[in-house]
Amino acid sequence: MTSEKKVIELTEAAAIRVKEMQQHNEEEGAFLRVAVHGGGCSGLSYGMNFDRTQTDDDFSDEQHGLKILVSREDAPILMGTKIDYKQSLMGGGFTIDNPNAIASCGCGTSFRTAKVEGTPEVCE
Repeated sequence: MTSEKKVIELTEAAAIRVKEMQQHNEEEGAFLRVAVHGGGCSGLSYGMNFDRTQTDDDFSDEQHGLKILVSREDAPILMGTKIDYKQSLMGGGFTIDNPNAIASCGCGTSFRTAKVEGTPEVCE
C-alpha cells in the first residue's frame, strides 16, 4: 500500500548510512523496514531491518533513493518521526525523534506514547 503522506522522514545522512549497511550486508535493493516492538524500559522500542517483502498492510515511501516500509499497525505510533544519523568523535549512531513519544528511556530507543504503553521491561 502506498502512502500519500510520509509516516517517517529519513534524513540524507541516515539514508547514506543505511545504503552503506545494505552494501556491507549484501542487501542492496531491499526495503528498510521501520517498526515498533514491545519492550524496553519505557514499554516500546524501535526496530530497523532490511526486508525483501512488501505486504498489502505496509505503507511504502522512497526517500533519498531508499525504499522504506512501515506496517499499518506501527504507522500511527511512528507518524511524523524523523530518523537521522549523527557522527561524532565517539562514533556514530541513528537518532530517532518521535513527536508521539511522551516518555523515553535514557537509552534513546525505548519510549511510550499517550495511546500505546507497550510492555515495559526492567532496566539493568
